[in-house]
Amino acid sequence: MKFDPQQIMALLVATSFAAGLNVYATVATLGLLGHYHVLPLPGRLEVMSHWGVISVATALFVIEFFADKIPYFDLVWNFLHTFVRIPIAALIAWNATASLPPSMQLAATVLGGSIAAVAHTGKSAVRAGVTPSPEPVSNFALSTAEDVGAVGLTWLATRHPFVAGAIALVFIVFTFLIARWIVRSLREGWKVLKEGWA
Repeated sequence: MKFDPQQIMALLVATSFAAGLNVYATVATLGLLGHYHVLPLPGRLEVMSHWGVISVATALFVIEFFADKIPYFDLVWNFLHTFVRIPIAALIAWNATASLPPSMQLAATVLGGSIAAVAHTGKSAVRAGVTPSPEPVSNFALSTAEDVGAVGLTWLATRHPFVAGAIALVFIVFTFLIARWIVRSLREGWKVLKEGWA
């Protein structure tokens, strides 16, 4: 399966968003798809199809699966992964577009990192709003949806890159709207608390 430049960009949009949600699930999925020749990984990404990389990514995915579902600890976990998800998404984009002209490669790298940053920031903002909830179901359900979304979007991107890219763009807009609403709600809540203390 060969991808033209437009398909590569659509693929990068989708996988970058997935990496912003769960980078380990994304790397493991890409690695497995490459290993079983479902997706021809570009030369510089072929290392992802080795069992060593797949095993480490899968092990880290399992750790994140549980760590990300512990209320309040998930906020710390997500903060720390600001320094993991975004750089890895940018690195994947850089290596995936090595065959493109340098200017396009740089643009793809910035785009990949930026999209991962949007997904990661939106995820963190939503978690900040949901985690204080006294019932544990919403946090668990949200985390599971993110895990499934990362794997599903990565797989869909390899089969139908334009569809996956369009879905990722819709999620990006949705993430902006939700994050904005949560930030506004938190500010209003903080304002009420300050007035109560005054």
